Amino acid sequence: MTNSHIEGSADTTTTRQRSGTGDAPHRIVIVGGGAGGLELATALGNKLVKSGRISVVLVDRSSTHIWKPLLHEVAAGSMDANTHQLEYAAQARWHRFVFQQGELKGLDRTRKTISITSLADEDGIELLPEREIAYDTLILAIGSVTNFFNVPGAAQHAIAVDTLSQAEHFRRRMIGMCMRAEHAISTHAGQEHPKLNIAIIGAGATGVELSAELRNTAEVLGAYGLHQLDPLHDIRITVVEAGARILSGLPEPVSVKTTALLNKLGIDVLTDAKVSEVRKDAVLFANGDSIPADLTVWAAGIRAPAILGELGLAVNRLGQIVVSQTLQSETDPDIFAFGDCAACPWPEKNSTIPPRAQAAHQQADFLFNAIKKRLAQQPLPAFEYRDLGSLVSLGRFDAVGNLMGPLIGSTLFIEGIMARMLYLSLYRMHLMALHGLIRTIADTLGHWLHRKTSPRVKLH
Repeated sequence: MTNSHIEGSADTTTTRQRSGTGDAPHRIVIVGGGAGGLELATALGNKLVKSGRISVVLVDRSSTHIWKPLLHEVAAGSMDANTHQLEYAAQARWHRFVFQQGELKGLDRTRKTISITSLADEDGIELLPEREIAYDTLILAIGSVTNFFNVPGAAQHAIAVDTLSQAEHFRRRMIGMCMRAEHAISTHAGQEHPKLNIAIIGAGATGVELSAELRNTAEVLGAYGLHQLDPLHDIRITVVEAGARILSGLPEPVSVKTTALLNKLGIDVLTDAKVSEVRKDAVLFANGDSIPADLTVWAAGIRAPAILGELGLAVNRLGQIVVSQTLQSETDPDIFAFGDCAACPWPEKNSTIPPRAQAAHQQADFLFNAIKKRLAQQPLPAFEYRDLGSLVSLGRFDAVGNLMGPLIGSTLFIEGIMARMLYLSLYRMHLMALHGLIRTIADTLGHWLHRKTSPRVKLH
């Protein structure tokens, strides 16, 4: 669509609340095609659009979707993103919603429209102009961005892995550095091997999982002849954590076991190490110590995108939209927010719901049912988060974590192959929500066959 007003056949200046029971469908606009946003758009398209009660528009700045918990594998090269990306336009075609590519630029709550940026090709030629999209219900699910906490040099010298382009950038940098190190060995025979020092700042799930994947990648790259470094002794990987232990959001036994497994992989773990500055070739700490770093990854925290603070909606100190337990903005009941960009109360913990994929999945399911009640003009229920535990991947054959739930009765520690299988099943559950059972089975089989004829890591 290239028209400046997107909303079907109705006039964009119409602001009356549509119940979806008359001739005009209730206009639902979802901004953000992450795990939760895309699952919600798909469910609404499958179940409600065909009846004519609603229309659904999904907005995202990218043309493709990839499950965010996979990005550490993309960064390490152990997953080829091209085989796991999903085209939004294709998903929209298959599931009866409309996709509009662009980035959220503004909100007019009086006219009930959002504006999104223009779209240009790689040569800077405009493909689509700035557009306005009218809504009756607006749902914001634009995720999060890296929080560098104003640490000097962090934004300039550290690479984040919050987006596909960032993950690919890191992978290319890492391969290039390994190849340069190999060249230095071949042209300076007899000298001590140059070291490649990789520092990962932040020991949450992303930082820990990335470190384990990188150790595996270093070995595979050497096996394919892309470098002559000893993967264990010449490539140093250090995980840096400001707190007293890694994986601070998980139970302590998970943290202790994971630390031991990382050490077994030859990965250094530094705790109580507050970063004071990031330089091109080093990471400096508040206590005066430092470590060399040829390549630095920042995985130490997230915040909401800055645009959310410019919409006139109440936000917290991290820029997240403040919502009630119905996931409605405290400022405007016609605007919902969920996932990483929303601060939703968690009364049982006297805090807000953590930014996890399982939370976004649960909230997408909740909103699907809440929208049906909203169309019927019934009171909305309160969202109740069920913490099912967390799993951390430590490479191809290992994982560690904890399971929680009413069937278990208490927290259950789990590790090894069984934990790895459960970890992989989380992605399959996401695919099930997008494609259904048959296509998910076909997709799984296709990727298994593809890996049989491909290198274990992406080599370019």
